[in-house]
Amino acid sequence: MKRTLSFLFIFVLGVVIYASTLKVHAQFGPPSAERQAAIAKQLALEADTPKLQITEDVLPLVIPDHTMGETEGVSMNSKGHLFVYSRTGKGGSSRGGTAAELFEFDQNLKFVKLWGPDNYAASFAHSVRVDKYDNVWMVDEGSGMIVKFDPNANVKMTLGRKPEAIDYMERYVERGEKVTERYPVGTMGTFNRETDIAWDKDDNMFVSDGYGNSRVVKIAKDGTWIKTVGTHGSGQDQFNTPHGISVDKGEGLVYVGDRGNFRIQVYDTDLNFKASYGGVGAPWSVQVTPKYIYSGDGTGKIYRLDHSGKLLGWAQTSMGHGQSGCLIHEMHAVSDNVLIKGDCSTWTVERITIK
Repeated sequence: MKRTLSFLFIFVLGVVIYASTLKVHAQFGPPSAERQAAIAKQLALEADTPKLQITEDVLPLVIPDHTMGETEGVSMNSKGHLFVYSRTGKGGSSRGGTAAELFEFDQNLKFVKLWGPDNYAASFAHSVRVDKYDNVWMVDEGSGMIVKFDPNANVKMTLGRKPEAIDYMERYVERGEKVTERYPVGTMGTFNRETDIAWDKDDNMFVSDGYGNSRVVKIAKDGTWIKTVGTHGSGQDQFNTPHGISVDKGEGLVYVGDRGNFRIQVYDTDLNFKASYGGVGAPWSVQVTPKYIYSGDGTGKIYRLDHSGKLLGWAQTSMGHGQSGCLIHEMHAVSDNVLIKGDCSTWTVERITIK
């Protein structure tokens, strides 16, 4: 009886969130039969999986004379300083209005400063990551660029290249040209709405790329592009919006959140396919800790797996905030049991503690 009631509760909750998701993404048309089947399968799996006990704390982040905006990217450095890459800003032009600012808060959550103000790559915020040297990496979907700042906020490397605003307007507005290939095969040296970045033990970079391209890119620590894997689709070595990426440096494995295919694809650091893990919802963000793999879904659900891909438990976050879609955009794992998450709807950053 308890299992039946549990299943009914989860199913109804899933339907409510699913209906909201349809409303938010109505411009993309109705969901495919495959997507509906994947959602139903996930809800059934959750009914038979333990629910994690969590506490949620909305962090009291205040920026003087400014608005936080959509907290797309979150990460921390070795001192416990929090970095938030947010969709907010005072204007500009890059294939549309600029909406991206990178904020730093200290270990007491007091605002420190704005990083890279008015820089050319800040267009449409997507994620931020901090490497083991406390370099801060700004991943901007709108400009197709990744910017590396050293710990003193000096620019040390730029990856990708933003299309010139004037060329874009001339081509698509004045001449009325159309994009004929929605998911092109990516070229070396440029991204197409990339989403996240991670590093292996040798400081090679791995980028999930992204909304336009459908691939993973390996880049050497000096910025040399080494290898790419992936085209658009649902087979092996294919992706449908690779939206998050994480590297287990001990095991030498790269975990790619293949959001549209409801799975995490696993590779070695030479980008050879190793495994595919399901039961993770639609992974908007992926994090690996010494004990666990975490997948965060835009519905606000967090899934905990062991390193073999077995689903151990799940939790629902972010209810009661007035929103029901895009409740997780990026996660940062502080430890095995503490996660920081940003989203694109509630304009908050939360600390999730798993009991």
